[in-house]
Amino acid sequence: MSLFFKKLLYSTIFNSCLFIFLFIGIQNSSNKSKVDFLINETIELPISFLVGSSFILGSILGSFFDFNIKNE
Repeated sequence: MSLFFKKLLYSTIFNSCLFIFLFIGIQNSSNKSKVDFLINETIELPISFLVGSSFILGSILGSFFDFNIKNE
């Protein structure tokens, strides 16, 4: 199995686990807010969901970057 597919598999498993824990954690969240896009607004969502989902999205996007730093 190539390094890219291993990295993609581990990232998918890790972020899926984070997403499941996010849903479990927001069960009793009462603070809600709307996200204001340029055209529309979203429905009221818990703030913890907005912060958690943005962290997970950043983790997914960050897993695609390859930082190949070599000291020469």
